[in-house]
Amino acid sequence: MMKHMLVDPLLANGDNLTRDEFIEIWEKLPEVKFAELIGGIVYLSTPRCVARGAMNLDICGWLGYYNAYTPHCHGGANVTSFIGEDCPQPDDYLAIDEECGGRSFAREFLEGSPELIAEVAHTDAAIELHQKYDLYERAGIQEYIVALFESRELRWHRLADGKYRLMQPDADGVCRSRVFPGLWLDSEAFFANDMAKVLATLQEGIASDEHQKFVAELAKRKAAE
Repeated sequence: MMKHMLVDPLLANGDNLTRDEFIEIWEKLPEVKFAELIGGIVYLSTPRCVARGAMNLDICGWLGYYNAYTPHCHGGANVTSFIGEDCPQPDDYLAIDEECGGRSFAREFLEGSPELIAEVAHTDAAIELHQKYDLYERAGIQEYIVALFESRELRWHRLADGKYRLMQPDADGVCRSRVFPGLWLDSEAFFANDMAKVLATLQEGIASDEHQKFVAELAKRKAAE
């Protein structure tokens, strides 16, 4: 693609840019907080309502709690990410450290393919279930969670044979990660804004044998580095 002239740097929805052009312009616009490049197209976020922000905080807290008890993992919120030639800004992510076999690494930006990404979307017409869904699938993001704000629905996708498949909760109504053993989510409690119950369920997962084995395996990989 021909390099665009940057006399008056400006980002606008629908702009066609390379990743380098996107970053170059964005760095000159400190007032722009939320911007993404998906498939070479610029997407700027509209103002976010309080309820959506609260849901994102709950997801961030849930993942952060798990991360605190799982050495050799890392995560973040609204981190500009280099995934392929695109530059999404996922709401939240959780990843295994690179030296323990993870497929991403944190420098100034997140680079590579973190094992899990979570997003909040208003409806199933949002880019999170279309353009970003396709990007994360192509990039091999192993688990992709979308919390639908209006319908209060959780869609937890797992990559199988290169395609996303919806994961179903177990008989007790709890969703369990395959990539991060012990990462359990009671979706009914989550949408009822009962974070105490959400975290109690997560604590059960952290106390499980599967989580202890995962922690031991990551420590073994780190020691063998």
